[in-house]
Amino acid sequence: MDDLDRNIVALLSQDARTSIAVLARRLKVARSTLQARLERLETSGAIAGYTLRLGDAARLGRIRATVLLAIEPRSQPAILSRLKAMSQVERIHTTSGRIDLLVQIVSGSTAELDEALDRIGAIDGIRSHESLIHLTTKLDRAV
Repeated sequence: MDDLDRNIVALLSQDARTSIAVLARRLKVARSTLQARLERLETSGAIAGYTLRLGDAARLGRIRATVLLAIEPRSQPAILSRLKAMSQVERIHTTSGRIDLLVQIVSGSTAELDEALDRIGAIDGIRSHESLIHLTTKLDRAV
């Protein structure tokens, strides 16, 4: 990726709905150049898709938590299978260090969150787990 590609990605990460004409004007390039760059970024996998991010108003009533899991050796495939089957699980990351998996979950109530945490804690192969409930978002630069 060169500077133009990085600038395209930066502008789209702020607002993925920005039209090609507006992007081209802001970046001072021809529309055809911008269109070709976008197609190349999509084909190469640098841009995997376009999505929407919910604002605070839409997140009201949604409780998020991060669950840190330490697991038994060779139990990861079975644990991943069980986690993927849970509708509350949004993301699963492998990690290095004392924690093996970082799981992000979302629920509509504290009761649903409690039930999801109990289900996760009961999965065979999990040595220990710790949950961190998200309170407010102070910064979100996720792309």
